[in-house]
Amino acid sequence: MRSLSPRLLDIPRCVELIQDLNFAEVARWKAEHPGGKAIAYFPVYAPVEIIHACGMLPVGLNGAGDRLDIQHADARFGSFICSIIKTTLEMAITGRLDWMDGMFFSTICDSARNLCFVSKRNFPEKYWDFIHLPQNAGSPAAVDFLEQEYRRILLQLESLAGRKADDDALRGAIRLYNHNRELLRDLYALRERHPERLRTWELYSLLRAGCFLPVETHNAGLEAALAELRAGAAKPRDSIRILIEGSFCEQPPLDLIRLIEEAGCYIVDDDFILGRRWFTQDVPSEGDPIRALAESYLNRSVYSSVRHDPRHPRPRALVEKARSRRADAVLFLIAKFCEPAYFDYVLFKQAVEAAGIPHLLLEFEEKAFTFERSRTEVETFVESLLFD
Repeated sequence: MRSLSPRLLDIPRCVELIQDLNFAEVARWKAEHPGGKAIAYFPVYAPVEIIHACGMLPVGLNGAGDRLDIQHADARFGSFICSIIKTTLEMAITGRLDWMDGMFFSTICDSARNLCFVSKRNFPEKYWDFIHLPQNAGSPAAVDFLEQEYRRILLQLESLAGRKADDDALRGAIRLYNHNRELLRDLYALRERHPERLRTWELYSLLRAGCFLPVETHNAGLEAALAELRAGAAKPRDSIRILIEGSFCEQPPLDLIRLIEEAGCYIVDDDFILGRRWFTQDVPSEGDPIRALAESYLNRSVYSSVRHDPRHPRPRALVEKARSRRADAVLFLIAKFCEPAYFDYVLFKQAVEAAGIPHLLLEFEEKAFTFERSRTEVETFVESLLFD
């Protein structure tokens, strides 16, 4: 298997990484780091800096898409469950996650919570843990609570790794991931200003490839990609500017993202792989690093349907984002059976309608193979705005 060049993140190579259910890049990292541990995490967010500081490779899992038939997971979960839950469990049952030494889950929904403990019962030899992230960001005790939870996780990872992660290692990891998020913010800003230069399916591929790579490698590739894109040019297309909301956990099929763009949309913002862009500002790299991570999670973060923050109402934040990105419309792209997204959809719909922002709702699932109905809906929606 060829190694990813640190000079350039080639888009076809990124797509290959995303679609590789054997996780060959992770296996290669482990072969190059004898005794090294790989710790997976389920969306939306995990404190990857703590994993990295312990000398481990953080690996973001987002299901198996349409590349895996479910033969065993249905026996562990009911029918009305989103497909990311089932495909992730199916990968574990069929041995595709044997490289994994442990995995983190957090409060996303009841299904994600249950997946943690179903997995623990089925694979007791691995390390499974549930990160209790505070759900009320406005509570005076939230930062203290999360700081102690992170310290508990750090002790668990140090024990698994057989090494200590001191403050210098944690600060170094914070600086690396700060740079990673800065590069991603720059890419998103470039896409918003010049969507003709960078298609969203390409940006998504660049972003998601980082779920399987050491952050140092991902940073080098993003730097090269940014330099190339800034120097380039492309002819604008006759498209409307849209914002995508609702894909914060289960990810839409890559072909569906392509279809939306081909149907006449510039996607100028989205919530794909949201956890890798969780912080709106750098995490402070001075002082107590664990405390800094806890404070940043609560006070320097984007809004999300899986976290309640009474200080920053999510519907208002969506409207503000749509206006700041000069979006012509909002596309709610929601996974089938995704309860957090559908709970918020009602509030979001009321907010965008009150603001006079057109919107469209599309439902998807990982294992979808054809999107003709979605194409027709998007094309009709685009035409209604272009020729109204």
